[in-house]
Amino acid sequence: MPNSINRLSSVDNALHLVKLVAERGPVRLSDAADSLGVARSTAHRLLSSLMHHGFVVQDRPNTPYRPGPVLAELGFAVIGRIDLRTVARPALEALREATHETASLLVLERGCVRFIDCVEGRRTVRVGSRTGVLLPATCTAGGKSILAALPTEQLAHHLPDLVLPTPTPHSLRTFDELGAELEEIRRRGYAINREQAEIGISAVGACLRDRIGTPIAALNIAVPSTRMPDDAAERRFADELLAAVEDVHRLIEQSGP
Repeated sequence: MPNSINRLSSVDNALHLVKLVAERGPVRLSDAADSLGVARSTAHRLLSSLMHHGFVVQDRPNTPYRPGPVLAELGFAVIGRIDLRTVARPALEALREATHETASLLVLERGCVRFIDCVEGRRTVRVGSRTGVLLPATCTAGGKSILAALPTEQLAHHLPDLVLPTPTPHSLRTFDELGAELEEIRRRGYAINREQAEIGISAVGACLRDRIGTPIAALNIAVPSTRMPDDAAERRFADELLAAVEDVHRLIEQSGP
């Protein structure tokens, strides 16, 4: 019986830490120990276990623990795919009206992105709705924008395979190419897909974050490649996209407790 009680106490403490990190964001080891009323060594053991399973992450040793990829995935499973669609829908419709192209909302799923909402463009020749479709994250603008926003250690969680998927000749082929492109995305604030997932289709994508800055999804504009032939066209789409991202971020803030 004492062993069962000890195991139950450990589970209670671990769940308390999960709730603490989810609600407060980055938590230092000392704060975790104080909140539980336990020694730092005990708090460190619990946090190490949570980090091993993806519930929390650290940027570097001796830095605060932040929400990990599993918490983000659980958040979407419980509320994100309902509330976020509702919050983002006006932005998707506004993007369609501003660009006349197809706008989508995507979430990350273990190395892929799932299109969870889509508003088709009004042009006769357009990219069709992809709601429900799953594509490699490294081949999509929205997916790359989320990957670029993740801490380095989380990339391995989402990209465990040693070989990148290459559905077209334009797809990224090596992790060195991917790393260079993610750096460029961080610099300019949005991602580009030029026929990397499908020949004839190009796109721009930008990451959405929650109230504590965790990447949670992306907005994406997809166009026939002939309508994004150069950097000037790319930038026009990107400007509209980044404005829409800011609108969604404001709504996320307003929808919080």
